[in-house]
Amino acid sequence: MKIACIGGGPAGLYFGILMKRVDPAHQVTIWERNRPDDTFGFGVVFSDATLGNLAAADPESHAAITASFAHWNDIVIHFGGRVQRSTGHGFAGMSRQKLLDILQARAQALGVVIHFEREAPALAELAASHDLVVAADGVNSAVRSELAPHLTPEVDFRPNRFVWLGTTFPFEAFTFYFRENEHGLFRVHAYRYQESASTFILECTEATWQKAGLDQATEDETIAYAERLFAAELAGHRLQKNRSIWRAFPTVKNRSWHHQNVVLMGDAAHTAHFSIGSGTKLAMEDCIALRDAVLTHPKLEDALQAYETDRRPSVEAIQRSAQVSLEWFENTERYLKLDPVRFAFSLLTRSLRVTHDNLARRDPEFVREVDALVAQDASRQAGGAVRPRTPPMFTPFRLRDLVLDNRVVVSPMCQYSATDGTIDDWHLVHLGSRAVGGAGLVITEMTDVSADGRITPGCAGLYRPEHAAAFRRVVDFVHRHSTAKIGVQLAHAGRKGATRRPWEGPDQPLASGAWPLIAASALPYLPASQVPRAMTRADMSAVTADFVRATELANEAGFDLVELHAAHGYLLASFISPLTNHRDDEYGGSIERRMRFPLEVFDAVRQAWPAHKPISVRLSACDWAPGGIHLSDVVTAAALLSSRGADIIDVSAGQTVPDAKPVYGRLFQTPFSERVRLEANVPTMTVGNIASWSDVNSIVAAGRADLCVLARAHLYDPYWTRHAASEQGYELEWPDQYKSVSRYVPRFR
Repeated sequence: MKIACIGGGPAGLYFGILMKRVDPAHQVTIWERNRPDDTFGFGVVFSDATLGNLAAADPESHAAITASFAHWNDIVIHFGGRVQRSTGHGFAGMSRQKLLDILQARAQALGVVIHFEREAPALAELAASHDLVVAADGVNSAVRSELAPHLTPEVDFRPNRFVWLGTTFPFEAFTFYFRENEHGLFRVHAYRYQESASTFILECTEATWQKAGLDQATEDETIAYAERLFAAELAGHRLQKNRSIWRAFPTVKNRSWHHQNVVLMGDAAHTAHFSIGSGTKLAMEDCIALRDAVLTHPKLEDALQAYETDRRPSVEAIQRSAQVSLEWFENTERYLKLDPVRFAFSLLTRSLRVTHDNLARRDPEFVREVDALVAQDASRQAGGAVRPRTPPMFTPFRLRDLVLDNRVVVSPMCQYSATDGTIDDWHLVHLGSRAVGGAGLVITEMTDVSADGRITPGCAGLYRPEHAAAFRRVVDFVHRHSTAKIGVQLAHAGRKGATRRPWEGPDQPLASGAWPLIAASALPYLPASQVPRAMTRADMSAVTADFVRATELANEAGFDLVELHAAHGYLLASFISPLTNHRDDEYGGSIERRMRFPLEVFDAVRQAWPAHKPISVRLSACDWAPGGIHLSDVVTAAALLSSRGADIIDVSAGQTVPDAKPVYGRLFQTPFSERVRLEANVPTMTVGNIASWSDVNSIVAAGRADLCVLARAHLYDPYWTRHAASEQGYELEWPDQYKSVSRYVPRFR
């Protein structure tokens, strides 16, 4: 195979090495515009896991690379006048130039031809004269630009500014500094990559950058500023420059990574923020994946498609983690009020790839300190002592007079099994079993405040006395046979009403028996959906009265908490999102005006609900669609609700419009909850792909939410919370009828 590589960085060199190692007959030529000893930056970082992948791919280059590493296990965080150390992380750093030297020598020894200080021939010429063209020409890829109509690239320049510096200070660990001065907060990411050389990345918000005058600074002026700011930390060592200009990090994605016989890899195809140190890792693992695909598939088009199909999930998972990580550093100011230990835990788990359990295995002493602080805070907030060594998820939490035993919530899950709004034994078993299963709070499915407010004919309701009586059976069971508390989610479906049950055709309008729909604006949910009537003032008064009646019935049924559903495109949510509120009266426009009717309903519900009982409100923090709600508006909405007496905000997302494109992943909605919690200064619940007890511990310990709401996990296992306790060696009290199982040890094989 005749292969051309555009770019002689780690990606181009390593792919050449791998292909020549497979078959010396392959002809591999690399064009690199720079000299062999001319590179941007100072050091690169690999995790121990990445090194294992490289060892299997090419033991010779792996041996040379590891011989040049500065290895460390610790992360050190300087914040709030304290130095917090965490161990067991397993990273290694080395000079970027040394890495290039090793790969250049290895490639040339295998017969790879490298043209330094030479621009590559025209892409069309290379594609015509070679079997495969590899574009490894970096973040500013000319190939990506030329093939943009075929690859559909997306480049998102992030708001923070950073500059890449070096220093002779020999950091003993991966080190973070957080230093405020009159201009703002500066963050430093620093690590040693050889005996007397370290990388020193200085980062700040654009506002701080401009206020400090660094937007006008030369390289030397930047160094002088940083040396003054971190004089004590540098201890007389100087900072060094190497094309050290201030930059905005570009997040690069491409809908396709290849066109005909040209394929992108490394930063040309995708980038991951330097805060998780994955750029070089991704590039070199791309090489391994492309090599494997070429070996497995004789036809090149099949190979390139397989490379992309097999590799993309791993890359996108890392990019999601990198996105959460970079957003943590973009918004570090919001974490400054955290205790230094909780701040450190938040930083260490910021990408959501390191969990409470994972960190406990690496550094049990640090996690014990975190858990003790969480327990102390819970004891003060909820009242009463918390058992020593209590996992964060099993600490209590208070909402007004309601004290929850733990932080696990059974999410509202529509069952579509009621008859004219009246629930039956299915709901008793469904909700009762999950209460016995150990959750601190169980919330009923979306329960509608009127017959015309239902999604489907099978939806639960609270608009007749018999509805309250049916729910009373469930509430009494939960209170009698468990320590769980139970809440009801009150809602009106709005424009998403009068549809069939999901198993009969999701979101499809009823063939017969439909009822008229109302919404903020006369916009149908689907083109074939019924067009709702834009609500009049009389409609608003009637709906408010329906919510009040449902609230009174909820109190008669004995519920501990009411949740007002103002998310997912239903009636109240249709006022909040700009996608569904096109009104030009006092109920449309700014977020304050769009919140006017939901606040009217909330005020009426709060007045009708006993003062000692809490109210939650569910909000959609993101519509996943162009023109959708901005998270800053959600923070404003949460603050408005809190000021009127909302006790906790249940932060969800999506389902506003049918063409939404959610970005799924582990805990993908938790960052929304965290921002609302910290910026609106209100307790939050978080939802969205919370799959493990370690996730719950991580979220609570880092202060990303106060309660964790799980749906599918509880459908799969009604006793999820009890099993989570057992796996952590934490004892929950069993009902008398089940106490014989308290020492049972299950076997799975």
